[in-house]
Amino acid sequence: MNRAAWRKWRVWAVAALLLLSACSENTFFYNRLDFVLPWYVDDYVDMNQSQKAYFDTLLAPFLAWHRSQELPAYLTILDAIGDSLNQPLTPEDVAAIFAEFEKAGLRLQGEALDRLLDLGAHLSDAQIAGFLEVMGERQQEYEEKYLKRTDQQFHEDNYDNLVDYANDFLGRLSDQQRELPRDASRRLLRSDRAWLQERAEWIAQLGELLKRQPGWQERVRAQVVKRNANVPPDYLHIYEHNMSVIYATIAQLLNSRTEQQDIHLRKKLSELRGDIEALIAQGPATSTSPG
Repeated sequence: MNRAAWRKWRVWAVAALLLLSACSENTFFYNRLDFVLPWYVDDYVDMNQSQKAYFDTLLAPFLAWHRSQELPAYLTILDAIGDSLNQPLTPEDVAAIFAEFEKAGLRLQGEALDRLLDLGAHLSDAQIAGFLEVMGERQQEYEEKYLKRTDQQFHEDNYDNLVDYANDFLGRLSDQQRELPRDASRRLLRSDRAWLQERAEWIAQLGELLKRQPGWQERVRAQVVKRNANVPPDYLHIYEHNMSVIYATIAQLLNSRTEQQDIHLRKKLSELRGDIEALIAQGPATSTSPG
């Protein structure tokens, strides 16, 4: 695996919580999503002031939906995680929690896609070309970064990722506990080449779809659904193998936690729950684009 693929797949339940906390670990950050999201879009498209103002109108209902519909669903998942900690976990328990985060990710993707396609209709051909150019540049950067790694570097990267996530939610690992992610990292299969090949093919498809012939938005939606449902067999094999390794490792780590680590973990979950509850209580968010 590579770091970008880890983020995309929400590779394990605790890491999924970390991803969630990136959006809502404190009220200030979440309430600045109206700034963060447009800046993210600006990484790919140089919008003018009228386009930014229009995007602002698209963001408001998106943020309201996320606060009213998704945040309560996150609380349900957090409660399920808390309950699961009261007895030994199996890899199947971890997989079930992960599946809920994956469903949330797909919902988020669907809502965001509608807004981005709406915005896409208001971009010029030059802006679309610039977007595709940036996508291509990112592809080259990823290929340079990931494909040149040796197998040893690949395993070390994944070991570091696992330990970083575990330390964040459990606190410092013992020497014995650190052997669990070490063993897992050795058993993970490389996904970088399959991932980058699939990504390159997707960019090529987008290049055709974003010529914006009549009906292009529906065709993009259809291709996104198809992409989600039809993962290349070699990519799917690697993914399923790696996830089975990760699920087992998470279960082992959580089952091996000390009393102090249990307190650390439950405090982390409690803080996250409190942040989400506070955000829900604030009601609908407003939106203002940068610049």
